[in-house]
Amino acid sequence: MISIVIPCRNEADNLAFLLDEIARAMAAMEHEVIVVDDGSTDATATVLADRASNDAPVRHLRHDRSAGQSAALRTGMIAARGAIVATLDGDGQNDPAYLPLLVARLEEGRPATGLVAGHRIGRTDTRMKQISSRFANGIRSRLLADDTHDSGCGLKALPTEVFRRLPYFDGWHRYLPALVLREGYRVAHVDVIDRERRYGRSNYGILDRGLRGVLDLFGVWWLRRRMRVRPKVEEVAHG
Repeated sequence: MISIVIPCRNEADNLAFLLDEIARAMAAMEHEVIVVDDGSTDATATVLADRASNDAPVRHLRHDRSAGQSAALRTGMIAARGAIVATLDGDGQNDPAYLPLLVARLEEGRPATGLVAGHRIGRTDTRMKQISSRFANGIRSRLLADDTHDSGCGLKALPTEVFRRLPYFDGWHRYLPALVLREGYRVAHVDVIDRERRYGRSNYGILDRGLRGVLDLFGVWWLRRRMRVRPKVEEVAHG
């Protein structure tokens, strides 16, 4: 089973059509959808209650207060029942049509591949946001050597067991490629078309991400340097 985790805060209008798109994209695959409601104050609960009443495979996990995107993703991944976790943002800019492709690429690359990440093309963000994102991705890529040019894309797929090995910190979701590489796995990428947000506005600001990201970046760099030996483990049977 594939567990699809959607972190969201006040995205009721976008969730309404996003859940329909996921159902169509994943119709041929056994799956569950875990919506992590990060302290929303809109009609998110109503939208999800309506889906549950129609027997849709949707689970609603709610934070009593907003804890951020990283915490919401972690909540969903911990609760996942599937062997593979796929993620996408709740704002509707990530197209669920790519989910089966991400899962297929992951399964093709197993066991060596530990993460398949989307790489957005045709970005619809503002010019300022694109410039800041390109600058931050360039610094991160040079310092961490994670061969990833778009760490901010919400479309990702990884084995649940790999996620459970990763260290957690606020902002962790932006460094998944580097953290997966640290565990000895490969990272693959899939080009995806970015879409415009239909309703509402982003809950994450450029300056907020930039200022917090500097400390996170050096923290991940330190973590990677502190794991220099990765022994091969095998169980030896006796008797």
